[in-house]
Amino acid sequence: MTAEDSSIEALGALADPVRRALYRYVAGAPEEVGRDAAAEAAGVSRSLAAFHLDKLVAAGLLAVSYRRPDGRGGPGAGRPAKLYRRAEEEFAVALPPRDYGGAGRLLAEVVERAGLDRELQAAARAAGSADPAPDVPAALAERGYAPFPDGEVVRLRNCPFHALAEEFPALVCGMNLALLEGLAGAEWTPVMDPGAGRCCVALSKNNNH
Repeated sequence: MTAEDSSIEALGALADPVRRALYRYVAGAPEEVGRDAAAEAAGVSRSLAAFHLDKLVAAGLLAVSYRRPDGRGGPGAGRPAKLYRRAEEEFAVALPPRDYGGAGRLLAEVVERAGLDRELQAAARAAGSADPAPDVPAALAERGYAPFPDGEVVRLRNCPFHALAEEFPALVCGMNLALLEGLAGAEWTPVMDPGAGRCCVALSKNNNH
């Protein structure tokens, strides 16, 4: 089986609307998700949610772990709960085949070698401000950042530039911050706040709004 075949099979699992709803909920959640919460979010029974969640695991789209709730342990605590999270593997299909990722890596390498970080950030900031967002969290969700509240801060569960950021962290994370500075306008302040398993930028709302 080719990589394209594997991706098509994995993404084919999302053709079912219940699975899509469950995947979106789990993938956007800041923490691992149990069956009860996923079922409630998708509006289906626990048993139906369990069936579809395990189909998503088999497709490689979700991963699982087992853990008892906090404060429960020892004899009589029962079996650990099955928890779901977004799998690390990426799937993408372009028909006919395209290689925008390869082009992006070549361009990033040239920009980094030429020391054009500031020019790239200026272009990213202009691109963000060219499309002002009246609802910044909604705009972030639409762009694939999977925002979630964490106290008074909005963190981003997903980095849309993850693969390039792994190869060119300073260049791509700086570009991403500048892009979000332009997008956020005067209402929000994006700052670098990296953490495991999420985007390196977090946003806080300005007090004068």
